[in-house]
Amino acid sequence: MNNEPTRIFDLVNYRKHTYPTSAIFSYKKNNKWIEISNTDFQNKIDEISKGLIALGVQPDDKIGIVSENRIEWSLLDLAIQQIGAIVVALYPNISDNDYTYIFNHAEIKLAVISSKALYERINELKPSLLLLESTFILDEETTFRHLNMINQTGKVISDSQLLERKAAVRTEDIATIIYTSGTTGNPKGVMLTHKNLLADMISSEYSFPVTAYDRALSFLPVCHAYERLFHYVYMYKGLTIYYAQSMDTIGADMKEVKPHIFSAVPRVLEKVYDKIIATGESLTGIKRKLFFWAIGLGEKYDLDDAKRSWWYDVQLNIARKLIFSKWKQALGGEIKGIASGSAALQERLIRLYMAAGIMIYEGYGLTEGGPCLSVNDFKRGMKIGTVGLPLINIDIKLAEDGEILAKGDNVMLGYYKDAEATQEIIKDGWLHSGDIGQWVEGKFLKIIDRKKEMFKTSGGKYVVPQAIESKMVESPFIEQFMVVGDGEKFPAAFVVPSYTNLLAWAQKSIPELQSLTVEQFLLSEQVKDKITSEINRINTNFGQWEQIKKFCLIPTEFTIEGGELTPTLKMKRKKIIEKYSKNYKELYS
Repeated sequence: MNNEPTRIFDLVNYRKHTYPTSAIFSYKKNNKWIEISNTDFQNKIDEISKGLIALGVQPDDKIGIVSENRIEWSLLDLAIQQIGAIVVALYPNISDNDYTYIFNHAEIKLAVISSKALYERINELKPSLLLLESTFILDEETTFRHLNMINQTGKVISDSQLLERKAAVRTEDIATIIYTSGTTGNPKGVMLTHKNLLADMISSEYSFPVTAYDRALSFLPVCHAYERLFHYVYMYKGLTIYYAQSMDTIGADMKEVKPHIFSAVPRVLEKVYDKIIATGESLTGIKRKLFFWAIGLGEKYDLDDAKRSWWYDVQLNIARKLIFSKWKQALGGEIKGIASGSAALQERLIRLYMAAGIMIYEGYGLTEGGPCLSVNDFKRGMKIGTVGLPLINIDIKLAEDGEILAKGDNVMLGYYKDAEATQEIIKDGWLHSGDIGQWVEGKFLKIIDRKKEMFKTSGGKYVVPQAIESKMVESPFIEQFMVVGDGEKFPAAFVVPSYTNLLAWAQKSIPELQSLTVEQFLLSEQVKDKITSEINRINTNFGQWEQIKKFCLIPTEFTIEGGELTPTLKMKRKKIIEKYSKNYKELYS
């Protein structure tokens, strides 16, 4: 029997036949990890599907899920899809304006919301949510209608009615609309069909370094295309997906779950590194010397065996036994690989992780591409500083101006209710990514910058912000860095300093600074001098025209809640310039 999935929800049935004893999900409740078998998972999905049918949900109706990661998220995702309705996944931390826009634009009729606070927030917006008819809550909360009410309602629906609805769903039908967190303007609704997602799943699956019955830890928002596609890959490959309890419990969850794989964004891997360095800073004597010797050695690591001397490998084995083994243990001890995406990871960090025996598979994609397009592939080749090789079954080429173009069954159907924007981004079947790339060694893709983020100075010279920014944040004293200067005489920057690392530096160098408040400390002349020396040191990597000539210190971190970052942690450049317009004017006054 060929039970290869042709719709996303077929994955559960596929698993039941292919990996019958592998639990599909595991989540923590009352301090215990609870595993769900394929059969139980299918039964729970069917209960919700029947409830939605009983509530009058029709094929192509849009159902909103507003929730952080939890087991109900995955149940709802497949339960909605298998009755031909369309999942609209919303981040639990976007603005009221974005909620109002997405609910109305997507014509969401029914929404399931995770917590009391979020439920009340959506309720307050209800007068302006024109088509929203009913809402349900996931948390145990007596005042509001609970998800269980959907299940109870569905008892009047027969198995044959559900089977009829499932049979009517085609592989070409839309499975989900994902609203991209645009750095400018209103979000756009990316329509992804079952075919798009399954094509990208198969292309990605080929490059995964894991096998059936392995464990995956999930903590990135599953409403984002990247983590969600990975869930489908894990399901297809027969892994068990462990939902981390929250972003704050990742460390403890890793020790308990001992994952073989997880996906991360650079910010997460940077924070793991910062914690390890802080541990090293607290050591003394020979232990401290050994620790920083290992770090220095790791930063010189080369993937190519031929480029490492025998003496380097001897030292590396010692470093792995004495120092790096503890690093691996902090990630659970059984890690086979970490997938990194969404933004560029510092090359220095990739070398360090790999020197420690922790493989980093850096990749690239965008929601419109399903989302994964390329990856450093453990089977076909890896190159540090690139986003690897195009995935199998996906064509990638560069336009004359260097823009990355992609083609394949993974490319979206289009933007919901926006034919004009669709025609702008898909031309002759090629998806125009808006990213500028180049080929390294003729086959590895390297991202240079966002097409729209490159700018010209008034002298007519092009500046590529991302290349400068990713180099600047290699400094332990710089937390965030944003290059500005479109149409100005020279590039300048907004700098968010690293309070923790600067405080550790001040304790040794200028102890009197410790008595200042955080803001006074970060805006002090001594800190400004320290940041100046760091920028001057890193500036030498760049041409005269692109070196940072002036900067201003921003004492508060850019955040999603503050409106400076998208939910995928990309900087909203226009918003940041608007918010700090006074600082911007001072830079160029």
